[in-house]
Amino acid sequence: MEPLQRRVERIDQRLEAVVGAIEPAVLQREVEQVTLAGGKRVRPAVAMLVCEACAGDADLAVDVGVAVELVHTASLVIDDIIDRAPLRRGGESGWRRFGHGPAIVGSDALLGAAFELLQETPVAMEQVAEAMVRLGEGEAIELLDPPTDEDSYVDLARRKTGALFRAAAEVGAIAGGADAETVDLFGSYAESVGVAFQIRDDVLDRTAGPDQLGKPAGQDVVMDRPTMVEVTDRSPEEVTELARAYAAEGVAALDATGIERDEAYEYLHDLAEFVVIRGR
Repeated sequence: MEPLQRRVERIDQRLEAVVGAIEPAVLQREVEQVTLAGGKRVRPAVAMLVCEACAGDADLAVDVGVAVELVHTASLVIDDIIDRAPLRRGGESGWRRFGHGPAIVGSDALLGAAFELLQETPVAMEQVAEAMVRLGEGEAIELLDPPTDEDSYVDLARRKTGALFRAAAEVGAIAGGADAETVDLFGSYAESVGVAFQIRDDVLDRTAGPDQLGKPAGQDVVMDRPTMVEVTDRSPEEVTELARAYAAEGVAALDATGIERDEAYEYLHDLAEFVVIRGR
């Protein structure tokens, strides 16, 4: 199999093509700015890797993975409006550059493009739609009924971050022809990795600078937003170890799939470690 970077390049090529087809041209230019200006493409890469791990053709997972990435980017545009964040991915956020109205319309365009990609794969559309519902629930909980302890925070993280990670893995497994049990195990792997990702983000918001994050640091405190550090009164180091525990939970689910320990498996395994050590 080709190196991971080649997979990401294929994802970017497809993203460019999808975004390039959005009309009118003024909206296309705006969406291009918020979609193509950075981003690790973790979610679509997970979809491709899981598809390969299931002995499927990774090309079958590109469109569904890109759809998940478009939904993720749409959610970031709205997040930045809510947080009044001026930076995203090392540049100006959508609302800061184009204004609130155009940013919201751009988010709508991204969602429309995502579901256009999914229209020929109803099962994948169902998975992504369910993830969007959970993501919306997470956003509402964070704003209206914020968590006050570890359990309620993890529930929030599973909805706000874990849901799209899970959807990416599940649509990849479906594209790879996996059975229902294996699809669910890959989903559990990715959801746990997503929770670890969110918990580690809480630490980085406190300990990293804006250049490292690609967005303003310290926003959780400024916005009075709940984090694992705040709701458990643990140190950043202790919270990082908690993130490691959730990453290990994800690896256990990955191993339970019984897939061959090939290159795709190694990348998925390494991702669980990366989300914990990033920013160090």
